[in-house]
Amino acid sequence: MPSPQSLAVLHGDQTGEELLLQALRLLEPELLGTELELRHFDLSLEQRRATRNQVVRDAAAAIREGGFGVKAATITPEGADDVGSPNTLLRREVGGQVIVRTGRRIPGVRPLAGVFSPISVIRMAVEEAYDAREWREGEGLDQVAYRTEHLSRRTCRVVAEYAFRHARRLGAQVFGGPKWTVSPVFEGLLKEEMDRAASLNPDVRYRPQLIDATYALLLAASGEPLVIPALNRDGDSLSDLVLQLFGTIAGAESLLLAFDAKGEATAVMSEAPHGTAPALQGRNVANPMAMILAVAAVLNHMPDRSLHTASRAIYEATLEAVSDGVRTPDLGGHASTSEFTDEVVRRMRTKVQVWSSLADVETR
Repeated sequence: MPSPQSLAVLHGDQTGEELLLQALRLLEPELLGTELELRHFDLSLEQRRATRNQVVRDAAAAIREGGFGVKAATITPEGADDVGSPNTLLRREVGGQVIVRTGRRIPGVRPLAGVFSPISVIRMAVEEAYDAREWREGEGLDQVAYRTEHLSRRTCRVVAEYAFRHARRLGAQVFGGPKWTVSPVFEGLLKEEMDRAASLNPDVRYRPQLIDATYALLLAASGEPLVIPALNRDGDSLSDLVLQLFGTIAGAESLLLAFDAKGEATAVMSEAPHGTAPALQGRNVANPMAMILAVAAVLNHMPDRSLHTASRAIYEATLEAVSDGVRTPDLGGHASTSEFTDEVVRRMRTKVQVWSSLADVETR
């Protein structure tokens, strides 16, 4: 028998860890119809400090080796002498180049503005402001802060090309872009690669906009599906806005992707884009949707097509549960974290059983 697909499970902090444990219930073999090899790594702040981030490097190595990972929310401590952000280290160690966050309509949850169809932010995961060297010179009011950033054409090309591929899958238009008029040399590099990708994908609609216009136009969106390629820092803030436009940041997953020279994904790590919510820890009231959908997203990228069926079942079960009024308090409901997950598990089990029965009928 072939070895089961490996999935690195990166545990986290506070409510982030609690939500991960709930989401892992969807990976039981009886639900998936197959078995995954789960490789667990403790990325809690305590363990990262104890190992001086070696556990983060070990987790990244497992993702590179197996190709897939799912991560809980973690604490990023303050202080230059502390362990820093595990996400930054993971992106570097995994070779992640693109972060994808998609806002989508949550049934029964009132969106803001006119958004209706999905909006995906394709954000570069490296370089620019987040890899900058910073320092200060002078004293008092004469003190000046400096920052040296860099941006590579290779990273811009990966982001632009993936944006057009993703837009084709969604039936969306590629929209937005950097502030290339103010920064034609630096930010213009991404715009040049967007234009290049547009010329290679004439079947995909292309509507470039400056980043400030992008924000403004999103608030007057007409409901058309959009894919927005963005610089690292622009994409960080833009994706939070996009998710909130659909009613909650807790309703969508985040994907980190690494690619080979041919543009094929070599590593996929999914996570919930929200934080560790310490005020909700231990109360069993936090919304597990984003973490559950993170599990669904990583399954959809695995080569085993039966896992694609399981992924669809999780997506549908989650959104249908909300539509039928099973909601956590943040969405105006009364379901606890575990009760919401119970309902998703129940609906997923039913879907998998029904689809399996229909497949049997089709083969007779």
